[in-house]
Amino acid sequence: RPVENVAPTAMAGMVSFRCILVLGLLAGAPAISTRGGVTLGANPIRRVVTLLQDMQKKVDAEGVRDKELFDKYMCYCQTGADDLAKSVAAAETKMPQVTSALKESTAEKAQLSADLDQHKKDRSDAKQAIAEATAIREKEAATYAKDSGDHETNIKALGKAIAAISTGMYGSFLQSSSAGVLRRLTIDMELSSADRDIMASFLSQGQGEQTGYVPRSGEIVGILKQMKETMEKDLADLTAEENAAKATYEQLVAAKEKEIAANSKSIEGKTARLGKVGVEIETFREDLEDTSASYEEDKKFLADLEKNCATKKEEFDVVQKTRAEELLAIADTIKLLNDDDALDLFKKTLPSPSLLQMKIRGREVRQHALRVLRAAQRGHGHDTRLDLVALALRGKKVSFDKVLSMIDEMVALLGKEQGTDDDKKAFCEAKLDEAEDKKKELDLDI
Repeated sequence: RPVENVAPTAMAGMVSFRCILVLGLLAGAPAISTRGGVTLGANPIRRVVTLLQDMQKKVDAEGVRDKELFDKYMCYCQTGADDLAKSVAAAETKMPQVTSALKESTAEKAQLSADLDQHKKDRSDAKQAIAEATAIREKEAATYAKDSGDHETNIKALGKAIAAISTGMYGSFLQSSSAGVLRRLTIDMELSSADRDIMASFLSQGQGEQTGYVPRSGEIVGILKQMKETMEKDLADLTAEENAAKATYEQLVAAKEKEIAANSKSIEGKTARLGKVGVEIETFREDLEDTSASYEEDKKFLADLEKNCATKKEEFDVVQKTRAEELLAIADTIKLLNDDDALDLFKKTLPSPSLLQMKIRGREVRQHALRVLRAAQRGHGHDTRLDLVALALRGKKVSFDKVLSMIDEMVALLGKEQGTDDDKKAFCEAKLDEAEDKKKELDLDI
């Protein structure tokens, strides 16, 4: 943050105080203590001029030092403001981008969750479809096994009957179990009434009925062959249907297994993506929060920096103006003291190098100096330091060595205070540079 130097009013006070002290010294400079009063010393004007010239050099040096410090501070204001402005602009560009990315990731997460639910449902439906198809297939296979078995039994019975009748061995056939199968077929199968009657008469011989019946073997064999062909055709149809149903089942299972595999792969991939998107969302949120916080801090810091820099420039302008007025006043005073007319006036006032000595009453000199100090206080406000000088002038024995010592101590104290302020400013500038470096490192890490 901006480091405050000595305030303009304080600097102006220092300038006025030093000028007033010089005037006071000038008023009392000729005084050298004697027993009867105050004897005017030799060439006191030169001493005052020397003091003014030393003061002029100090003021110039202070001006150079303050200008260097001010230039450094203004350089910091410029570079710091530029860096902060860039940081604010970067944050203003970044925040909408991060917000947009956060919305996209949030929408993607919602879509992934919905897709996962649908994939899981589709996989479950596919498994359920396979289970249902398997149950139906097993039932159809059982029905086919029973029907095909019955048809094969019937076809064998018909074959035996045809063979027996063709060879004339129908008597033993009628006593076998195959005759019972044939009797059932005669009832169950679709036959004409005449054919059914013929078959019934033939098969009844085995039960002791119509013992005098002479079979018509050719006609009966024809009926049996027709029945066998019909039965074989039905068996072939059943087998074809079974094969078709089996093929359909296998195709269904293959398709559903592919669907299950595809859904499982999608579930695996989208589950992994869902985890990554969740991490991205948290990263975007933290980035947005950090960027927003940094943005607000940078804006506030920039506003404070601009305000403080403007204030510092105004204060420095006041200090420069005050210092220029002080230098002008000192230069005018030196010029006045070095002027020939002034020298003539002081030669008339001061003693000549002859043996004659002019004595002036010490009270008059002190009263003149006190009047100068009071006038200075009325023009510049009350100052306790001037009270000390006035107190010294009111003493019976007047020696400006003590006053000059007090002035030197005051100047040294002001210089020390200025040095402390400079150290504080250097420390703050170092801390600001360190904070700025850390901020840049954090920006690079982000």
